[in-house]
Amino acid sequence: MFEMDEATLTSMGAQITTKEIMQQPDLWEDTLKIYEDNLEAIQEFLAKARALGGARRTRVIFCGAGTSAYVGDTLVPYLCRVGDNEAFEFAPVATTDVVCAPLDYVRPEDPTVMVSFARSGNSPESMAAYERVGQVAKGLLYLNVTCAPEGRLAQESEDDERAFTLLIPRANDKGFAMTGSYSCMLLLSALIFDQASIEDKRTWVARAAQMGRNVIAREPEVKAWLDRDFDRVTYLGSASFSGLAREAQLKILELCAGRIATSFDSSMGYRHGPKSFVDDRTLVFDFVSNDPYTRQYDLDILNEIKGDEIAMATVGVQQRTGSDFEGENFSFDGDGLLPEAYLALPYVMFAQTVAINASIKVGNTPDTPSPTGTVNRVVKGVTIHPFSL
Repeated sequence: MFEMDEATLTSMGAQITTKEIMQQPDLWEDTLKIYEDNLEAIQEFLAKARALGGARRTRVIFCGAGTSAYVGDTLVPYLCRVGDNEAFEFAPVATTDVVCAPLDYVRPEDPTVMVSFARSGNSPESMAAYERVGQVAKGLLYLNVTCAPEGRLAQESEDDERAFTLLIPRANDKGFAMTGSYSCMLLLSALIFDQASIEDKRTWVARAAQMGRNVIAREPEVKAWLDRDFDRVTYLGSASFSGLAREAQLKILELCAGRIATSFDSSMGYRHGPKSFVDDRTLVFDFVSNDPYTRQYDLDILNEIKGDEIAMATVGVQQRTGSDFEGENFSFDGDGLLPEAYLALPYVMFAQTVAINASIKVGNTPDTPSPTGTVNRVVKGVTIHPFSL
């Protein structure tokens, strides 16, 4: 896919999505510049967010729908280790949850920062969640991380003095599936809340971009697994990579329009029933952690499934550490191990490469994968019901 010319990709209905997967390393470098260009304003916002809680921690909720929700799922475990946890309490909360049950997820007495992730900012839940949290939380700030300057979220929050909006316009994917919008919103929010030095952040982004370009160059290795006669794919991971696994399985589900069955779970959680999904036509991928303690559990489930001889292929997606899975691997070399929020960037490019090639394999068109139109790029048919306290 990555070596085909534009005319061929257009004839396959894959030109937009292919381009948007491939451009991500450049977008990550752009996102770092956006962070640096807005660093003073970001620091001022974080100071206000810390002060919002007074003697209490400020609750930071990361909100989105679908892929945008999985940004928070991927990010929060990492921030619980490296963020300012004396000032902030981090939690992922899907907009689809907060809209339908606001009081289950937001408490009036909690000082709250709502971080809204949105590719377009035009989904019905984006503004409804913004409004519901505003109705419930008494002490509130908004941080909008979105890719569309013209979207409702960016436009309608512009005059709200509680709101701070950061835009990643080049990551506003035009294809059906979110690719660069997911990885860039993840990266920008990691840069904002990660307490590491700016020098470390620059190093990690540069290394992630190099690894992303490595995925592009090694597409034939990925495609070799997909040339097998499979009809199921499962993704596993631990901590942040459990959230990433959910996004990875959604990508193949979306681009294949359900023609390939998918599942996801944490590496340890998979034994508790979901492992029943695996049969001799299943590809199992595990995003292996660089944390030496956590990594043991990823390797355990890989070795277990391989030893059971129940899957068509059991593959470790990993950065080489010396304690590697001895079965089939997609391994990144490099001069330093990436922290999980940054390693998630090339990992998700691997999953997107799997998804677009699988879509072509089943005869689908990745740019417009829903043949019936029942699933749309921007969600339709949602009724937002009135809410009052």
